Amino acid sequence: MSKNMDYPFESHYIEVLGSKMHYVDEPGPEESDLVFLCIHGNPTSSFLWRKVIPNLKAKGRVVAPDLIGMGKSDKPDIEYRFVDHARYLDAFIEQTGLKNIVLVIHDWGSALGFHYARRHEENVKGIAFMEAIMGTISWKEFPPSAKLIFRLFRNPVTGPWMIQGANFFVKRMLPMFMIHKQTFDEKEAYAAPYPTYASRKPLYVWPNEIPIDGKPKDTHDLISGYRDWLHITPLPKLLLWAKPGALITEDQVAELEKGLPNIQTHYVGKGLHYIQEDHPNEIGQTVAKWASEL
Repeated sequence: MSKNMDYPFESHYIEVLGSKMHYVDEPGPEESDLVFLCIHGNPTSSFLWRKVIPNLKAKGRVVAPDLIGMGKSDKPDIEYRFVDHARYLDAFIEQTGLKNIVLVIHDWGSALGFHYARRHEENVKGIAFMEAIMGTISWKEFPPSAKLIFRLFRNPVTGPWMIQGANFFVKRMLPMFMIHKQTFDEKEAYAAPYPTYASRKPLYVWPNEIPIDGKPKDTHDLISGYRDWLHITPLPKLLLWAKPGALITEDQVAELEKGLPNIQTHYVGKGLHYIQEDHPNEIGQTVAKWASEL
């Protein structure tokens, strides 16, 4: 993930809880006090936002961290559970002094962002989310096409073998859930942070954190908490969605429009899960325009 034309950003590092976290920090117009905080999920990094950032920085400062253990951030010997990532992200936001935040969130980055906003509503101006984790789930509700693979991911034998050994999330899940055909350089950039079995531990832990049938209980409770909060908070919300989508389908968009106060929705086009690869300009321009009117 070296600096190049596809990822033309300076690297910044800050020590957080004894480890270095890497982040992009692009200045916006002097007259703007907006701070776009872009939070990625599994198995990505700030690289996922590289084509979205230029549109956002036209309206405000853009900060895009690599979650602990991911991207170019350090890989300390921790469990990498949801609560661990939340602790590091909280400390990152506090130590960088981010204020007036517009959250731009995806995948597990959405869960972390929603969880932060619920506890620090006074520091958040709005939430733009896409392919987000909106609540808990049961195996009965799980999409049939994904049920088997996620049962394998959560098996203590097959999960590590597939994700840490065969690097399944980076090599298969990423290209499988985008329409954009990855270039060689993009494949290399996404794979670079995870060259070894041990380095892929966060990628294995994430699917085991999905709260299915109430387990794991602590993650279930935290996600249930922000789900309920999203249905009452007046914070401005923007949902960007694609067809057919993966985590958020067209039917779910209609439910969220009815259930969440102060929400706008925007269809970006055909896409699955990693829609920043398929519609980066549409996402960036839409979020920037919406945020500038908050």
